[in-house]
Amino acid sequence: MKNFLARTWAEINLDNIISNINVVKSRTKDTTKIMSVVKADAYGHGVKYIAPLLSDLSDWFAVSNIEEALQLRGFGNNYPRAESAEEAKIYSQGIIRKPVLILGYTPQDMAEQIYINGFTQTVFSLEYAEKLSKVCNNKIDIHIKIDTGMSRLGFMAHREDEILPLCENISEINTLPNLNITGIYTHFPSADFDGDVDGIFTKKQYELFSNICNITEQKIGKKILKHCCNSAGVLNFPEFQMDMVRPGIMLYGLHPAGEICEDLKPAMSLKSVVSMVKTIKKGDTVSYGRTFLAQRDMTVATIPIGYADGYVRALSGKAKMLVNGKYADVLGRVCMDQTVIDVSDIFVKQGDEVTVFGGGLSIDEISRIAGTINYETVCLVGKRVPRIFYKSGAPVGEINYILESGSVKY
Repeated sequence: MKNFLARTWAEINLDNIISNINVVKSRTKDTTKIMSVVKADAYGHGVKYIAPLLSDLSDWFAVSNIEEALQLRGFGNNYPRAESAEEAKIYSQGIIRKPVLILGYTPQDMAEQIYINGFTQTVFSLEYAEKLSKVCNNKIDIHIKIDTGMSRLGFMAHREDEILPLCENISEINTLPNLNITGIYTHFPSADFDGDVDGIFTKKQYELFSNICNITEQKIGKKILKHCCNSAGVLNFPEFQMDMVRPGIMLYGLHPAGEICEDLKPAMSLKSVVSMVKTIKKGDTVSYGRTFLAQRDMTVATIPIGYADGYVRALSGKAKMLVNGKYADVLGRVCMDQTVIDVSDIFVKQGDEVTVFGGGLSIDEISRIAGTINYETVCLVGKRVPRIFYKSGAPVGEINYILESGSVKY
């Protein structure tokens, strides 16, 4: 499906998304809950389609911030913000009603919105917990974040001697009037074996976290949800599943370490078209900085995609695109809006479809050439790139971010 507005577009295979979450289910116990991570617009895939698709197959959703959480409930450009829990239920009929965990920081003045919309907030310090409880007029659910080695958000617990002071802080949080501890979690930075080839660091993290969970539940006098496995944990450490897992990148068909996993099916393909074909002479140069010098007469094609669309400048002179079944080298530097490829040995004309990645051009290979990871490659696909959604081989919808309706207030 090529919309007449789509000079460059991304195709999202919804059947592959379903297949990938079923891979998660096949690798977890029947009693293990699944928290689908759909932050960053479902890793660039279009959360408005992805989240409803996953809703019946997920127990929870995870997002980065409260804006993303509100989007899941149905609040956005075309929705009013709820002033009460009753209004939230009315406005959000048919939108995501599953529990939503906000993984990152929410300003405390938004605490009431956490309650109104039934979100669960991550709490990562005693100071933050006290501020949330102080400003909220109602009790909100929270999950405690434990830092067992990521050195990012979370109560510090890199060593055994930090466990008891941490658990004392959690006990104090449990006495705060407007917070309800319902879960506890940590994050694995090396479960993909990057920086931990033998898995020893990840195993140490799990042991620390398990100890913290046991002490915490004893101190607060109740069972709470425990989770630690991201996609890499699901794939490489199934014994660490606990009560819930948090698959992210694998939902979109990509392996967290950039390896081939035949069970996973990439959901995104990035496409464009030929906008112009021309002949350049031996000695001519291509693009900014004149980094490519033609050694012979050549036929080149201009493709309307550039780093503003997420086709990063690091691919300059290194990557290939696929046009009419053949690979074409990228020549010179990738520009903001356009890229030039060598089609000397390929018959092409204006309007011919070009595969930028997907199919015979894997996202992992493009990422490797760019010196990055598959997570970044899909997340960087720009908002001026429409997403076209396919199910059973047929187009079923489209998101065009630039043409979405909205109001501007000055």
